[in-house]
Amino acid sequence: MSTRNTLFFRTSLSAIAAVLSLQTFAGTVTAQSAVPAGSIRFVTAPDSSSNQARYRVREQLANVDFPNDAIGKTSRVEGQIVFDANGTVLKEHSKFTVNVAALASDRDRRDNFIRRNVLQTEQFPNVTFVPVAVTGLKFPLPDSADVAFRMTGDLTVRDQTRLVTWNVMAKIKQGVVTGWATTMFTFAEMAMTKPRVQSVLTVSDEIKLELDFKLLPQK
Repeated sequence: MSTRNTLFFRTSLSAIAAVLSLQTFAGTVTAQSAVPAGSIRFVTAPDSSSNQARYRVREQLANVDFPNDAIGKTSRVEGQIVFDANGTVLKEHSKFTVNVAALASDRDRRDNFIRRNVLQTEQFPNVTFVPVAVTGLKFPLPDSADVAFRMTGDLTVRDQTRLVTWNVMAKIKQGVVTGWATTMFTFAEMAMTKPRVQSVLTVSDEIKLELDFKLLPQK
């Protein structure tokens, strides 16, 4: 094959690959965006300052007199929740994803241990939550109000999925929902290894998850 033909062949393959990639991307966006008519949809605000996920674990450090909370944070949170007109969660259209590979605390050694051994982020970079039910939230939603409710769903950490319930405090203002949610589980419930390093004497069995969120109404 001549040099010109080789170049043409490679260019054609690149063009085809690019087209296929765009078609796949478009199909994915369409699938995620297509929700039933009359449904109520909220998506995470795109700015990184509006959403933050945290873990909080009580630990006793070797060089500290009192126990303290190890806190890891990430703002790489995205997703959506969709309800029907009666307030029932449409599970097949609802999902939140947290990039836990981006979690950071005040200690690099802790972060590295958690990434490699606890969460295994090279293989499982994301934690996901799929809402299945909400209790205590009345529909139709008011234009402005302070609300408290519980959200139950499937939390997946690594290859482990468990049903958990979040306690949610939120403010609705002109359709925008901002608030704070918390839930808790143990290392054993998610089949995770507790951190064990020389500088840490003890680590609590319980892991508390916290989420600051801002959800925007979408049609």
